[in-house]
Amino acid sequence: MNDVNTMAIEANQLEVRYKGTAVLRGLTLQVRRGEVYALLGGNGAGKSTTLSAFLGFVECSKGTVQVCGLDPARNPVAVRAQVAYVPENVALYEHLTARENMQYFLRLAGAGADAQRIETALTSVRLDSTAWDRKLGGFSKGMRQKVAIALALARSVPVLLLDEPTTGLDPQATSDFNQLLKTLKEKHVAIFMVTHDLLGAAEVADRIGFLDRGIIIEEFTAAGTERFDIRMLYEHYAAGRTAA
Repeated sequence: MNDVNTMAIEANQLEVRYKGTAVLRGLTLQVRRGEVYALLGGNGAGKSTTLSAFLGFVECSKGTVQVCGLDPARNPVAVRAQVAYVPENVALYEHLTARENMQYFLRLAGAGADAQRIETALTSVRLDSTAWDRKLGGFSKGMRQKVAIALALARSVPVLLLDEPTTGLDPQATSDFNQLLKTLKEKHVAIFMVTHDLLGAAEVADRIGFLDRGIIIEEFTAAGTERFDIRMLYEHYAAGRTAA
């Protein structure tokens, strides 16, 4: 799994149903190591269900899904050992400090929780050292996300899943967050994010897919110094949200 070209996430004609209704209806996508993929779509398009499928929380009715070569529904524990998941509202313990949260979750994951590993990770995400021993109850959302990303760095997992990662962040925190993703990308982590933030996605993503009613209707790849045609992306995004 050290090759940047290694496929980390794959969905092929994936269908997921809730109470007989298809939420995902033929979803196909791939994410390689060292690649950032952003999935955009309106409410009800199937973004959260896609994340749930990769985490093994739902079973597919048709098609296949693999994370690091494993079926998440059949091998959930093995898959989650390879994945760091950062939800929209970061789930860390407010009564513990940043360092204590790192120690607890690293031990829970069976990873090394030595001081050097933790301090290296917290430094990498640019969390001020004065905050390392402060309780998370007083942290901003951006600071909480830095701790969550530091956990991903310290665990050295090959896959990072993100749910609306920039919601509620100010411009500086968003810029810092995007820099963190670029750092993880350089470490050959596969990053899959679902988001409503088109501009943020265009800044950091290698590919952007538009999800509508459970299927990717269009996909765009970054190219050149401008990366994406923002006006064109916005027109496609607005059309999809209106349709949804």
